[in-house]
Formats: sequence, structure tokens, C-alpha cells
Amino acid sequence: MPETTFQNAYLGSLVADAAAMPVHWYYDREALKSEYGEVTSYLSPKNPHTGSILWRSEYTPLNEKGEILHDQAKYWGKRGIHYHQFLKAGENTLNYQLATELVKLCERDDGYNPEKWLEHYISFMLTPGSHNDTYLEEYHRGFFTKYAQGKSPLKCSIKDEHIGGLAQVPALCFMLRELDLAELRATVKQHVSLTHAHPNVQRAADTLARIILRIREGLPLREAIQNEAGDWISGNKADKWSTQPDTQVIGQRFSPACYIAEAMPASLYLAWKYHDDFSAGITANTMVGGDNCHRGAVVGSLLGAANGVPENWLDGLLAVKKND
Repeated sequence: MPETTFQNAYLGSLVADAAAMPVHWYYDREALKSEYGEVTSYLSPKNPHTGSILWRSEYTPLNEKGEILHDQAKYWGKRGIHYHQFLKAGENTLNYQLATELVKLCERDDGYNPEKWLEHYISFMLTPGSHNDTYLEEYHRGFFTKYAQGKSPLKCSIKDEHIGGLAQVPALCFMLRELDLAELRATVKQHVSLTHAHPNVQRAADTLARIILRIREGLPLREAIQNEAGDWISGNKADKWSTQPDTQVIGQRFSPACYIAEAMPASLYLAWKYHDDFSAGITANTMVGGDNCHRGAVVGSLLGAANGVPENWLDGLLAVKKND
């Protein structure tokens, strides 16, 4: 059923993020293995994070309309701090917590409205204790700097080019599952552009939505990628690379980092290679390190849409338990 495909895409993205959360932004894969082993289930994060560069990130709010770090501010600028130090095993990072907030808002209002979403987003971010994550991506900081300057929420987007901009796309597709292709694509682009003005992020969001739709229509995952994402990755090359270690493909051919130009094809490669094995794909994405949480928006949603989400992954997912 169409609803099942879209729901599995959404849940798959949450699973991929929660699995990767404790080892998010480990670029030293040997350190990742040494400290966490093979990650095949939900784990809690450990401090210190030996690869953390949170100490290099800065944010100073202009006024109370930009105060989004709250009690987490004291950890910024310190070495070794885990980006998600206070999250529990099976809990989602902030961008995916916002995805669940989007779903709840759409369910409450019986539909999607960009102005209402921005109102909710602003309230959520400005309310102390609304979440317990330490790291806030650059787009949040940029948005609230503009908002604190007095700009309209509709004018606070920045040219952020990170794959984190796709975190809410599977959730939105789930909420827009009754729309036709043209309407869904237009709404996805509109939503992503509220925070991400970079054209490549919007293009990647459109690609992801189209692939999920093709899977809903009955196309196998690899065929859907080949038909809708040829401008990002070649199926022939993905097939050839699939014989190589993941750390070689994502590490030498593609960067494991967050920039969309390489993170999107890296994500599609993993979805291609593990097209028929949800758990293997989630584990592979996690163990490659780098921005594995946000690659999960693509890897998890596509593998979930194509294969369903195994119960063992749903059992420990806190976002599901909170809604029970």
C-alpha cells in the first residue's frame, strides 16, 4: 500500500539516524571500531568523542530571538565533547526530532502549512528543554541569526549545502502521500527552501522524493535510482564499486563528509549496494562514519521504502515508543 511505503521511508530514516548517532562524525574508522565495535544495534554515545571538532563551532545569539543553545552553550568550545552526549540509545538527533515534530504538526492540523511549520520550528528551538541535543547544525544558527535581526521567518533561509537539509524529506513525503507527483515535488522543494537556500540541497531533496515515489509505484530500488538519480550516480559504476570495501568507496571516491555534492551520491551508492538488505545497509552507513546520521535520510528511507523496516529496529526506536 502507498501509505506503508511512505511510512517505512520515514521510519527507515529515523532508524538510520538513531543507529549512527553514537558514532556520528567519526572520520577515523579505526577509532570508531575500537570504541564502539561493529554497530548493529542502538548504542549510547560516549564522552569523550575522540574525533569531535565541536570546539571549533561557534554561535553567539544576537538577542533572545536567537537563543537556541540554552544550557548546551557551555559545552561549545570544549574539546572531546560528543555532539549528542545526552541522547539515549535509540534516540534521534535534533534534525530528525524536528522531522517527528513535523509529522505531529501535520497530523494535528490535518495537512501541511509552511507558515505554521515555521512558527512551530521557532517555538521548539527557542523553548529550553524541548530537546536534549548538544549540536545544532549551521542552518539553525544561520536561520536564528537572521530571525534575531528581525527578518520574517520566510526570509531566514541560508545557503547551507549540507545533507542535513534532507532529514525532514521522508517525514514530509509521508504526510503528503495523497498528493500527486507535481504537488509533492513542489511542496518538498518549498519546505526545504525554508531553511536551505542552496540549489543542490533542493535538487537532492527532489531526487529523494521522486525515488520514494517510484518505489511506491512498484519499481525496484536500483531501477528507481537509475531512473531518477542518474545526475548523481551511475548505476553501472555503483555496480562496479559494490565489489569494493565501503570505506574505500566512501573515503576515496566520495567524501564521508556532509557536503551535498558528495554526500548525496555516497548515500545513493549505499542504497544501491544494499538494495535488498535493510539492516546491512544501515550498519554499513553507520560504520563508514563521517556524516552518517544525515546520510541516513537517504539510505534509511530508501531501504525502508523498498524492504520495510524490521521489527528489531523499531522495538528500540524511542520516537516510536513516545508515540505509543
